Amino acid sequence: MRSVIDITDLSKEELASLMETANDIMKDPGKYAHACAGRKLATLFFEPSTRTRMSFEAAMYELGGSVISMTDGATSSAAKGESVSDTAKIVSCYADIIAMRHPKEGAALVAANAASVPVINAGDGGHCHPTQTLADLLTISREKGRLCDLTVGLCGDLKFGRTVHSLINALSRYENIRLVLISPEELRLPDYVYNDVIVKNGMKCVQTPDLMWALPQLDVLYMTRVQRERFFNEEEYLRLKDSYILTKEKLNHARPDMIVMHPLPRVNEISVSVDDDPRACYFRQALYGKYMREALILMLLSECEKNDAKTY
Repeated sequence: MRSVIDITDLSKEELASLMETANDIMKDPGKYAHACAGRKLATLFFEPSTRTRMSFEAAMYELGGSVISMTDGATSSAAKGESVSDTAKIVSCYADIIAMRHPKEGAALVAANAASVPVINAGDGGHCHPTQTLADLLTISREKGRLCDLTVGLCGDLKFGRTVHSLINALSRYENIRLVLISPEELRLPDYVYNDVIVKNGMKCVQTPDLMWALPQLDVLYMTRVQRERFFNEEEYLRLKDSYILTKEKLNHARPDMIVMHPLPRVNEISVSVDDDPRACYFRQALYGKYMREALILMLLSECEKNDAKTY
């Protein structure tokens, strides 16, 4: 049973195919309006979410399917001590595909190993967030016209930022990507991502705490919030939470064709004064995510149908 737990579960060719499908859905949504008729998506969210959960649900509805959901682990059998594995087995009885978010790294893989339907990782702790990366790739492709020959700045919480970890993994497949990692020392990219992805793939990379130094060089600026829920120490969070705040004045130092991205939600790291700047594309990025999730649901369910046909 094919699941998507990490962005590396998808080949470069599959990424291109998903983007092609997403672009086609945008161009002609009516063509896909009944593609998932009679199919059910289960959204299992053990952590709060707005964009990811609702975009998955909107995606399934727009494909003609239906949705059953769990939006709070405290109101599910998990509160009684049910394991992720057992939950996945049970929900597989009721749905054709599962999208799951969980605060623990590796929980989505546990669910995928137990489920009898495809599982899509909608974020597992500070590990990875593959469908956000799908949204990110489509955003860069549509806004910049390419996925190679780019200088990409990743700014903020690079230690716990699962969206950043997944995006670096994806970008490592494209030619001539230069990364500028912008963070305080305490929130630097984990060594396992730096060594296993950046170094291993020979990516050009520089690390700096200085956003203003980095800005003039960038084709893409990917802002992230400092995630309160990942900190064990409240004082440490409060000290670091406003490390970087992008303002309209700071954008004057950036290229006129640079794009500003953010996986959202934002807190203080992007001033609302930036929203009207044509380079700000984080709200479009959220919309692109819905179309990429539609494309992924279609791909996984189509593969299920082909596999089922082979068993007869």
